[in-house]
Amino acid sequence: MLDQKLPTLFPTGYGKSKASKIGFFQMLSAHTLVVRFLTKRFIWEYDPTLESTYRHQATIDDEVVSMEILDTAGQEDAIQKEGHVRWGEGFVLVYDITDRGSFEEVLPLKNLLDEVKKPKNVTLILVGNKADLDHSRQVSTEEGEKLATELACAFYECSACTGEGNIMEAFYELCREVRRRKMVQGKTRRRSSTTHVKQAINKMLTKISS
Repeated sequence: MLDQKLPTLFPTGYGKSKASKIGFFQMLSAHTLVVRFLTKRFIWEYDPTLESTYRHQATIDDEVVSMEILDTAGQEDAIQKEGHVRWGEGFVLVYDITDRGSFEEVLPLKNLLDEVKKPKNVTLILVGNKADLDHSRQVSTEEGEKLATELACAFYECSACTGEGNIMEAFYELCREVRRRKMVQGKTRRRSSTTHVKQAINKMLTKISS
């Protein structure tokens, strides 16, 4: 079973139980998106200042995955936000397509992720919420796609209210990407460990022969 925390974007050894942390950073309206993903329902009333952590299991590509999802309140101070970034392994950056200000906050947040996570690459997806309110749209789909290309991440538009757009697939794709990154990092660590062992043996043989 793969155990993933999405604060999002995960495991401790391929083939063993793995932990993935997904950070759900909201510029606006993200909480309802999390609830829609977890319960398939929309909530009309909620406290946007509350920070919540959820655990969720799903079958992705025939493998059981356990996610830990941190839904940030969007009002945390700099120290709290940095702590969330350090905790998370994959990130969902959500903006409101009817609020250009929320869209303009995405890039500064991505810069924070890069700064805190360096030298590691950040695993994330970009989501434009409230796709059902197209008549009030302030951010075009093309702008979202362009920003996602600049951030080198997947892009989705959806609606927590109506359920339109593939909300589930957005989360699943983030889990897949975190898993791929973990596997690559694991192979890199194993190669590095093997190299160090070979170097130690060569030093020993050199001392013996001299």
